[in-house]
Amino acid sequence: MRDKVMCANTGIFLIRLGLALVFIVHGWGKLSHLQETIGFFARAGLPAFVAYLVSLGEFFGGIAMLLGVMTKWAGFGMAIIMAGAIYFTWGNGFTGGYEFPLTLLLTSIGIALTGPGTATIHALKKDN
Repeated sequence: MRDKVMCANTGIFLIRLGLALVFIVHGWGKLSHLQETIGFFARAGLPAFVAYLVSLGEFFGGIAMLLGVMTKWAGFGMAIIMAGAIYFTWGNGFTGGYEFPLTLLLTSIGIALTGPGTATIHALKKDN
């Protein structure tokens, strides 16, 4: 039984890690090139503050996922961002369009619902 729980927690951590890396890298890319990001969002008909929200949400949501803190809020927040991405890529079809945002949306919701597992920054503090 203990091995099964350990495997489940390891699996959740690996899912969180993959999700975190994608969001941190994409969020940092948007923040590092904020004027281009604002321009991209403007061409999509969105105001500048949405570019800031998405960029910060991706970056800090990814960090929260990595650390295993506030995963419910981070997961649902990142799912909302991905719902927007799906909306704007819908016309491209599934393959090469909204497949990746959909995968990130479902994974974000999955972590929000299941929780972070035991491999979190809080667990490291308890061990010391």
